[in-house]
Amino acid sequence: RQGDCVTPIIVTDGEAGDPDGRFDRASYAQRRRSESAAAAAVLGLQEPRFWGLPDSCEVAESDKVRLVGLAVGLLRELGPAVVYLPWRGDNNSDHLVLHEVVVRGLREVAFRGEAWGYEVWAPNPKPDLVVDITEVQALKKRALAHFETQHAYGDLDHPVFVMNAYRSLLIERPGSYGEAFERVEV
Repeated sequence: RQGDCVTPIIVTDGEAGDPDGRFDRASYAQRRRSESAAAAAVLGLQEPRFWGLPDSCEVAESDKVRLVGLAVGLLRELGPAVVYLPWRGDNNSDHLVLHEVVVRGLREVAFRGEAWGYEVWAPNPKPDLVVDITEVQALKKRALAHFETQHAYGDLDHPVFVMNAYRSLLIERPGSYGEAFERVEV
């Protein structure tokens, strides 16, 4: 909405997101990519980039070194002024690894821009910034609707928008929605 060029990076293939095998396994990763691309289009983002890595795996240091290399390559290619990544306290193992390797990549390229950690599954008890998203909440809901494979396992809207509504306490606008961020020190 502010005119920033945003390029989403989808790191994993998402195949662990279908634990009951409700969808065709052969086309599942592509289906998840299509969902991400459709959601990005709704939000007016650039076409997502996909790294296609497996999810929900134990990650060795050698894997992290490879991921840091991918992050460094992308940082050098895109030259962003702002980087968003899952916040350091998220309770998803993939998100925690991603936070670590992106921070390592930012340090390796001597990044001087801003880096912000966003909430996914775990609320940040002391965010540095809360952005009022009330005006774009309906747009976010339309984007989230594209993740049909994940909605098959439960209502994603409820936890996402309850957390966003809870953030209205910090922006002191009852009935509003907010997203919380933590400044990532590089």
